[in-house]
Amino acid sequence: MTSTTTKTLKQIQHDNSVDIPIPSQRKDVKEVVAQWREILRRDWMFKLVGEDVFYVDEGKRCIIRVDPLPGFKYNYLLFVDGKSYEQYTESLSKALKTWEITLNGKSYRIVLEKDTLNVYLNGFLRHETAEFIDGGTETEFEQDAHVFKLTATTSGTKRGIVYTLTVDGTEVPLISDLNMNDKK
Repeated sequence: MTSTTTKTLKQIQHDNSVDIPIPSQRKDVKEVVAQWREILRRDWMFKLVGEDVFYVDEGKRCIIRVDPLPGFKYNYLLFVDGKSYEQYTESLSKALKTWEITLNGKSYRIVLEKDTLNVYLNGFLRHETAEFIDGGTETEFEQDAHVFKLTATTSGTKRGIVYTLTVDGTEVPLISDLNMNDKK
């Protein structure tokens, strides 16, 4: 068996950011792992280029395409729901607001779906009800003795709706770039 050099593609899902390891020089196995579980595994010899189709996140069709480059190098492309990886992440960044915070050594990732106002905490849907306040809505919930408060208020200008998250009374900065262009 040859040694494995692993490249990683970042995939954003509505509830999580996951790494998808792609074996780049292994000739006997191809596998895709997302959210710590194996999504795709193919056993074959010497097929280093081509496409593989797999499904994630409630049936989203994904394609990994491996194209040869000069000098025994390979180009990896990821397509999600028929869109290039870049187009898919751009559409997600328009539909979602994301915050990350670490409290007492524990990381929290809060994702808001703007169209439904669904709130996800570390990948799990919170069944919370937004309450109307002056100029918007407020959703409050507790986790690990911390109070999370998410507000959506009108800006009064062309900016539209302003989304704010506070945890234990301290505002958490919004992740404007979902770190989708990280290169490893």
